[in-house]
Amino acid sequence: MSVLAGLTAALSNGSVEIIDLTTPLSSETPILNLPQPFANTVGLSVSPVSNFDDAGPAWAWNDVTVGEHAGTHLDAPVHWITGKDGKSVDQIEPHRLVGPVVVIDKTAEAAKDPDFLLEPEHFEQWQEEHGAFPENCWVIFRTGWAARGADATAFVNADDAGPHTPGVSAAGAKWLAGNSALSGFGVETVGIDAGQAGALDPMFPVHSFLLGADKYGVTSLRNVDRLPVTGATLVVAPLPIVGGTGSPSRVYALVEKAVVEKA
Repeated sequence: MSVLAGLTAALSNGSVEIIDLTTPLSSETPILNLPQPFANTVGLSVSPVSNFDDAGPAWAWNDVTVGEHAGTHLDAPVHWITGKDGKSVDQIEPHRLVGPVVVIDKTAEAAKDPDFLLEPEHFEQWQEEHGAFPENCWVIFRTGWAARGADATAFVNADDAGPHTPGVSAAGAKWLAGNSALSGFGVETVGIDAGQAGALDPMFPVHSFLLGADKYGVTSLRNVDRLPVTGATLVVAPLPIVGGTGSPSRVYALVEKAVVEKA
């Protein structure tokens, strides 16, 4: 049996499960809001073209307006000044969007401190326990934050000082950007940087270091708690928007049931 035939059979018989990591996209889906005087993106709005009526008696379809960085979305290098001469969404090689998953689980720490930051030692400790990051991998930061997804206020978790959500320190972001095995970094929060990342040096270091190093981000992930620490394969499927700085994306994980049960 070929590799692809074996995968197809495993999907059919359920020995490989597809876990949807995508936040459903609606007008209520939380999106990133920047303080004045910066401009903000829009969320999703839908307007009907026809709906089995005089405008289209046998069909329904809609016009959709949505920001590139709304809901579960991919950040391409050209999204940030450090990557402005890099790849837009349509230029990212498909093989970079499919790869093994590395789960860094700091759910307990984020529950105690919403401003918790990953440092280089957290990645090094993971490798001491599980081995080196596999080639073309996606590091997923598990924080439990997706449990807040139905409540926009709790999800953003802002006060007068701004949003408080977990993320990565400047040193941690530089470490990730310098790891040649890494293709991308995924989070459960609204953006790939911590809520207070504007106060770090450089500001928003995950955006700055990773996108400048031709690595990618995905945000607003769900069901991360169902992933094993190792053994899953991530599939990120953005729209190939020509010149796009990002795109709403469907994100899946392929997981062997034996791996899930072992985890």
